Amino acid sequence: MSFYHRTMTTQIKNMLLPNKVPVWLSAFTLLLLTRHPVSTSEVVACGEAVDPPANIDITDPGFLGYLSIHWTRPASLQNLTGCTVRYQLRYYDTYEERWRSVRTVKLTYDAQFDLEKPVMVRMLTVLKCACTNGTEVQGEETERVFTPEPTGVAGSKIRDFHCVYYGKEYMECTWDSGSVQPPNFQHYLYYWHREMVETQECPEYIILSEVRRGCRLPRESLLEFSKFNMCVNGSSPAGSLRTAYFSIEVQNHVKPAVVSSVHISEIDGLLKLDWSPPSGLVPEHCLEYEIARSTLMANDKEQQQRKVLENLVLDTSYDIQREAEIKKTCFQVRSKVNMYCADGGFWSDWSQTQCTEEKETQYINGTMWNNLSLVVFGIAGVIILCLSLWILKKICIKKTSKKDALYTLYKQKVNESMPTILSPIFK
Repeated sequence: MSFYHRTMTTQIKNMLLPNKVPVWLSAFTLLLLTRHPVSTSEVVACGEAVDPPANIDITDPGFLGYLSIHWTRPASLQNLTGCTVRYQLRYYDTYEERWRSVRTVKLTYDAQFDLEKPVMVRMLTVLKCACTNGTEVQGEETERVFTPEPTGVAGSKIRDFHCVYYGKEYMECTWDSGSVQPPNFQHYLYYWHREMVETQECPEYIILSEVRRGCRLPRESLLEFSKFNMCVNGSSPAGSLRTAYFSIEVQNHVKPAVVSSVHISEIDGLLKLDWSPPSGLVPEHCLEYEIARSTLMANDKEQQQRKVLENLVLDTSYDIQREAEIKKTCFQVRSKVNMYCADGGFWSDWSQTQCTEEKETQYINGTMWNNLSLVVFGIAGVIILCLSLWILKKICIKKTSKKDALYTLYKQKVNESMPTILSPIFK
């Protein structure tokens, strides 16, 4: 017999007894606060008082907060025929901090409660008869409030309880010891869900420094989309440790594995990022992705950006235009269960960083443009001046050559046309 069941056997001795002050003892005794039912004699239908349900009783079957509420038909309506009698039950959900309501013709109802907080139940009777012309008549509401009585060494209750369902393959729940740690203490974790006949103890404890700091639960021990109840208690030579209760839905605690096989390609200035879904048992259509992009600009400044992609078409790629002033772009990818498959979850760890090849770019600011313009114009001016001088020199040389040629021709003609006696005139 486990520690939890030995404790239950020892402590559960009494239930609510009729015609007595109600007392309810479970794993950790719940006591009825001093509350008196509201008088219902003022509500009358078909000559009968519409009293609230009688013998309201709450029992703990040992399912770590999944309690059973029982009641009976009020005595005033026992012999009533030709009428429909229903019961309206309201109870306070301390996990979500709101009242829940249900109407039923049954005489029992099961609901989840936090056994560390008061258990509040309100009930009334709803009557519908031919004599009420088919309308419903509600009786007065009565209330029962039960409050737990903490037991165990004060300050020994665990802290920082945290569960992660890794890739839907196994779940780890970890905790820290309470502020008070009696010598030679030992923690125990028990769990239950609606497909189990009884609670079970943790199959594999996580040990740190020779102390139980957590529990590893295989997939076969879990049930999704249902309350998964756990409690962590303990024992020591100084006495039992105070119990902590928890109720979760495991599909809201999934952490996918790391995204793998991230690749980058570039075609005509378009960067294309591709990756493979993470390993594990999380369906691909249940994943959304986040892209982290780190960009190194030409001026060596770095920019960081993030973008969440809702994976509605099972797409595992992302495209982005590469701008001219970007030298290098690096990417990381991570995943999380999306809102269509769970109400919560954890982001996976980031994938390995993948970067594009660094590209040399010319980054020119306004001042550099001005200086470069002056240099260009200066060089152009020098070139133009040199060309002008070269052209002018060519023209001058050509004119001189032409003049010399004409003078030589003239001299030749004159010598030919003058008499011999007078020649030569030009020598």
